[in-house]
Amino acid sequence: MATLYGVFRSRASRPIWLLYELGEAFDHVPVIQAYRLPQASAPDAPLNTASPAFLKVNPQGQIPAWVEGDLVLTESLSITNHIARTRGGALGPQSPAEQALIDQWTLLAVTAVETPALEIQTIQGAGGDKTPEGQAAIAINAEKLRRPLRRLEAHLAAHPYLVGDRFTVADLNLAECLRYAQGHPTLLGEFPAVNSWLERCQARPAFQRMWAARMAEPA
Repeated sequence: MATLYGVFRSRASRPIWLLYELGEAFDHVPVIQAYRLPQASAPDAPLNTASPAFLKVNPQGQIPAWVEGDLVLTESLSITNHIARTRGGALGPQSPAEQALIDQWTLLAVTAVETPALEIQTIQGAGGDKTPEGQAAIAINAEKLRRPLRRLEAHLAAHPYLVGDRFTVADLNLAECLRYAQGHPTLLGEFPAVNSWLERCQARPAFQRMWAARMAEPA
């Protein structure tokens, strides 16, 4: 059985959501981020990204990590795409063309969406949205998102999902990256088709199961 390392409050949420979609059994080792601990090296510290035992799995010291026999993957979206290709059924590619489209939307998620969306969430989480400097930084990152969101809006105005008119791993990957920007008060309202698509993705029982576990985990 394959093993997933990482806690729910991390990018491990992405493969966990997919595995819940598929009803796929897996071993789950809850490795927490070292920066979240007062002293990650303490003898009684929980298994974390700086623990020697975990660094043998991923020397980069990041989660998630996926171990499947001799295969070790350490990037969350490479994990989801691998799972979808090998055991994803309708959530995975059904042709080389669909694989190319899944790769395209996944790369767009990573290169054009995740960083500015995460910046918005980080600034808001630190209370920066209440300062002029923070508000300016949020505005800059929202503007960076508008270009890919315009592209998504055009596609999702004509299609319910990103690939094959059905929910696939491409939707999961992109929805999880865009989720960081959901706290922006007005941005997604500018793109109604994108907003409706994101709501459909997050209404899925597997997402709700993952999210409930994430919220139950200590912050």
